[in-house]
Amino acid sequence: MMTSTKKVGTNGQTAMQTPPVVSPQDWEAARLQLLVKEKAHTRARDALAAERRRMPWMAVDKTYAFEGPGGKLSLHDLFQGRRQLIVYRAFFEPGVFGWPDHACRGCSMVADQVAHVSHLNARDTTLVFASRAPQADIIRLKQRMGWTMPWVTITDSFDADFGVGEWHGTNVFYRDGDRIFRTYFVKSRGDEQMGGTWNYLDITPLGRQEVWEDSPEGYPQTPTYKWWNWHDSYSEGAAPDQRWVEISDAGEKAFREEAAGERQ
Repeated sequence: MMTSTKKVGTNGQTAMQTPPVVSPQDWEAARLQLLVKEKAHTRARDALAAERRRMPWMAVDKTYAFEGPGGKLSLHDLFQGRRQLIVYRAFFEPGVFGWPDHACRGCSMVADQVAHVSHLNARDTTLVFASRAPQADIIRLKQRMGWTMPWVTITDSFDADFGVGEWHGTNVFYRDGDRIFRTYFVKSRGDEQMGGTWNYLDITPLGRQEVWEDSPEGYPQTPTYKWWNWHDSYSEGAAPDQRWVEISDAGEKAFREEAAGERQ
């Protein structure tokens, strides 16, 4: 039974034309109808990530220098020994709205959404923020805002060379020994999706590195869910906890059975 929800405006404001109020059965039917489109969107997003993993790479031959809490760093150093590097250009420097107390409001929104970086690190990926503010100011800002991600100072043309001189953006790099490649770049509204572990991994050349992904031959992949851990419990080279394997196997089985039932 559909009920009218026409609203009366107050203070001269336009009345909100809200959706109809329906029975629980009709609400569930509407939810399932939308779910079909949402699942198609998820599959399209996975396909786009697979295509992204097949994008050509660009060699980075120029040398870049940054300042970190401990002194000078190269682009190679930013990887921290890992194969993948994500660099977000955050605007915190003289001339930026908020200086010197705050970084740009938009960049600060991005920083506030960053998940614990240990999960990225467990997938051979390092996340770094980069700005032109001196390290003393960056350290002060991080302490004030409670941010813990690595954050370096740009000292040369890195920002201009990689499309983030005048606007924020996220660059992705891959390291093969001493060779470095630029593999992806996203900016503007694309940065709105950043912050979560999955979205970060989906823009990297290796992806989530789970067996269900459509990745080129030879790419590293491990059983789905099994690498997950508490952020203070990752141990390099450790085998998955057997109890977690049992729990995740049961959850995946139930999910597959439910999905199969929906297709019938």
